[in-house]
Amino acid sequence: MRTFILTLALLQFASLAQGQLPKTNVPYVENGHERHVLDIYSPAGAKNLPVVFWIHGGGWQGGDKSDVQIKPKIFNEQGLVFVSTNYRLLPHVDMSTLIGDVAKSLGWVHKNIAAHGGDPQRILVMGHSAGAQLAAILCTDDRYLKTEGVPFTVLKGCVPVDGDTYDIPAIITTVEMRNLAHGLAMPEYGHRVKFGNDPKKHLDFSAVTHVAKGKNIPPFLILHVAGHPDVSSQARRFGQVLEKAEVPVTVFGAKETTHNKLNADLGLPEDAATKELLRFVEKCIAPKP
Repeated sequence: MRTFILTLALLQFASLAQGQLPKTNVPYVENGHERHVLDIYSPAGAKNLPVVFWIHGGGWQGGDKSDVQIKPKIFNEQGLVFVSTNYRLLPHVDMSTLIGDVAKSLGWVHKNIAAHGGDPQRILVMGHSAGAQLAAILCTDDRYLKTEGVPFTVLKGCVPVDGDTYDIPAIITTVEMRNLAHGLAMPEYGHRVKFGNDPKKHLDFSAVTHVAKGKNIPPFLILHVAGHPDVSSQARRFGQVLEKAEVPVTVFGAKETTHNKLNADLGLPEDAATKELLRFVEKCIAPKP
């Protein structure tokens, strides 16, 4: 018990050193599911600061809002409020409901973050892996956020990190043709099934489908592992579609890293992807001349 109390005290001291104690398990749906909760990390004395809205990964089947490594500390030090959200998971809900949960969470943030030192008019959406797909679809298919009363004009930037599902039909074809060519079995619960086993749904859940001029789609920084062919192709494909629609976009391939390491290293001072991320964030939140 004494060790536990000492550990808790050290954690609290560390949190105070970087800002206020985080507000954990804040419900974003009244009387909702146990996963309808989010965590808020605000710098000490926060007032009207830009907000990072973070979406965890885990294959849409796992993961947790606590999987943020040093991101809250880094963004708090840069003068941003950091929010990390949970959402219900497959197979307990379908993909449309899952995306709707994340949209509800962002809707709550837009309505309530001012009370926690954030600016509801300056929100950056980010996510890793499955969270990258969720971030990308929320920032391109405006139907989800319109339902929650969030206009695209409040979104100042989007950073999907190492996603492979911005173009879902393409990744389904890639994986299945590769397995077929090598005489391997088809995935039992792969993207084809997760996204509804319906070609129309596969298109509808693909961010590339919804990119168009004049929608106020925010600028994008697409981070990916440079050495992985699937995420690299998906990143370049998504980047080309955004560029064609005249949406500002940077596609950055991180070298000598992995899917999990790219995410875990975000925030380290010498990390190349972190430097690119902080430059992007600074540009997105800089006052217009």
